[in-house]
Amino acid sequence: MRLTRREFCQSTAFVALATAAGLSALPSLTEQALAAEGAAISETELMAPGALPDMAIGDAKASVTVIEYASMTCPHCAHFQETTYPDIKKKYIDTGKIRYIFREFPLDNLAAAVFMLARCNADTNADKYFSFIDVMFRQQRTWAVEKPLDPLLTLSKQAGFTKESFDACLSNQKILDGIEAMRQRAVDKFKVNSTPTFFINGKLYSGAMTTDEMSKVIDPLIKS
Repeated sequence: MRLTRREFCQSTAFVALATAAGLSALPSLTEQALAAEGAAISETELMAPGALPDMAIGDAKASVTVIEYASMTCPHCAHFQETTYPDIKKKYIDTGKIRYIFREFPLDNLAAAVFMLARCNADTNADKYFSFIDVMFRQQRTWAVEKPLDPLLTLSKQAGFTKESFDACLSNQKILDGIEAMRQRAVDKFKVNSTPTFFINGKLYSGAMTTDEMSKVIDPLIKS
């Protein structure tokens, strides 16, 4: 079922996630066939942007591309962002060895709301997008609560939002539709069924990988 702006904004500040229409009304990931790994996936199709422009950092000509599908309310995604991603960024992204693409895969309406704010904050600036989601992941316990609006607004103001721009962003049907389409495309086309999910040069890896685990995959693929 499609999540409309009115339904989204009436979901009691995004907390009635289990009963709200839209993203949370989609079949739960645990109910879908857990057969993603090893599934036939077109790498060409995987690399093509979806309904929204890809948020990517690193050398576009790098021999290795990592795509992460994540949800802002996912504790494992936050753990990866805090413990593994900084090492991967320093070791591979900042040195131009890999291209890193982050794609939205909200598991609930609250995650979709934070992704909307990230998109509004960044527009097409990937650095601003990555900075915003990094803060939100690190502050996940602050805003992923029963009443998230006030802490979300406080954190968003630190990124330059006003109350007016905050409200306008969360009422942007076009961005909401794009995020929902990104998620559904990942389910239908690429068999993503959990977060975080990574594709490294087209091969799927599920779960919050450690730096060592990711390095063991990336290192053999890097062209000297």
